[in-house]
Amino acid sequence: MVDDAELRRWLLGGDPSITAQVLAHADRTDSSGRSSTGDGEDLVSRILDLQQPDGNWGVGVYDSEGWNSTTDALWLLFELRADPDDERVRHAVHLVHDQVRWEARNGGLPFFSGETEACVNGRVATLGAYFGRPDRALIDRLLREQLPDGGWNCDAPASTRSSFHSTICVLEGLLEFERVTAARELAVARHRGEDYLTERGLLRSKSSHRLLDESWATPHVPSYWCYDALRGLDYLRASGSRPDARITEAVATLHDARRSDGTWRSASHAGTPIIELETAGDASRLTTLRALRVIEWASPVA
Repeated sequence: MVDDAELRRWLLGGDPSITAQVLAHADRTDSSGRSSTGDGEDLVSRILDLQQPDGNWGVGVYDSEGWNSTTDALWLLFELRADPDDERVRHAVHLVHDQVRWEARNGGLPFFSGETEACVNGRVATLGAYFGRPDRALIDRLLREQLPDGGWNCDAPASTRSSFHSTICVLEGLLEFERVTAARELAVARHRGEDYLTERGLLRSKSSHRLLDESWATPHVPSYWCYDALRGLDYLRASGSRPDARITEAVATLHDARRSDGTWRSASHAGTPIIELETAGDASRLTTLRALRVIEWASPVA
């Protein structure tokens, strides 16, 4: 039996950025739970401290496997819901906007204008919208790149079949842009992308019905560009979708991953990140909060 009061106390005992999200969910007043910088020991402050004078973090603009780049640092700030209006956060984003550009082989454009791959550009669209630098041209490019099956793939046009990884990144970008700009026309493309995921039960091949990746049953926080069942479910929840029978298996995998004390662990990514948000192998407050939100949302079909 899970002690709900003890679980809540534990959730509130972590970093201030996580506490803010827990309280926001409980109050139902602000789903973002935005967090300002604190005493210098909080996670948001620690990430900001690592920014270089040229606006970059780590190895530069992007790191596809090591999670040690400007894109990854901004993604951590986004997952922590760092407040875009906080003075230090605004300054960091200003440096990126003014100084960071993609490599020439990836278009050489300013950071928030994106590069060439849909999965990367979906994340950039999310970051730009969230941190006050939305780029309509980037959104229009993503809309043009939507594949006939409703999703996206970084290997298109060579590949005409969508990827779960690329699709979830783009869907999140479209949703965040729609939120901050009220671009309601994006909903049509989003719904096609959502159908791509839900027609496959968030986990399986549509043609063979085989499980595409066993690791998707385990939550991964931070998510970076990586898909898993929790990320797909949490996107659907955030988008306002109504849960239906197509997500039943994905929700069941989430229940199965829950520990006896009511918490969830998060799988670690190979590579060296900018910072570790939580201790690998331990119960994860971010993962647990997201999983609890999803289970509450999905209760009609759970």
